[in-house]
Amino acid sequence: MIERILPEPVVWAESRAQREQIDLFPEEAAHISQSVPQRQDEFQAVRSCARRALAALGLPPVPLVPGPRGEPRWPATVVGSMTHCAGYRAAALAPAATVLTLGIDAESNEPLPEGVLEAIAVPAELPMLAALRRADPAVHGDRLLFSAKESVYKAWFPLMGKMLDFSEAELRLEADGTFTARLLVPGPVVEGRRLPGFEGRWVAEEGLVATAITVARD
Repeated sequence: MIERILPEPVVWAESRAQREQIDLFPEEAAHISQSVPQRQDEFQAVRSCARRALAALGLPPVPLVPGPRGEPRWPATVVGSMTHCAGYRAAALAPAATVLTLGIDAESNEPLPEGVLEAIAVPAELPMLAALRRADPAVHGDRLLFSAKESVYKAWFPLMGKMLDFSEAELRLEADGTFTARLLVPGPVVEGRRLPGFEGRWVAEEGLVATAITVARD
């Protein structure tokens, strides 16, 4: 599924397996040694995807221990993103020489728990969600918005190294499978220009919604 919203030269790997046993590096094993079994399964499965994506770029497996904010720490020559939700795991990678940053996210295509939309949406996004619901009632726009904001954060963090609140980006989801994110705070300055926001793509199928942002270098 994820390949439909990722451009070249991004490589990807995905899995719907609940459990994928791999030989973890000692650092990885130590990181999840106290985690509950479900978290251990998710950790291994998504890193299995990451190793396959690394192999697609001709790179060997490396320890992928999360940083202080839970972010994956990739080799210096690549940029990447990982995601996992019930029944789905994926990783996407690209050469750092051609892609500045990327972010992916997948979620179950179902309504957000009560109260969550009010916590993540800015007022201007609510009419947009209503219009999207009318255009395609099968897509839960609130969950799609959550996923897209997760992708925004994953693309933002490697460039800024700090948190981005849900309220600090205003998104516009289009029925054609694209979206834009306008940053409501100063964006990162990269290659001599300040990024005002991000552009991404989304897809909904097989009970899931997935979003992706890829920012190519000039």
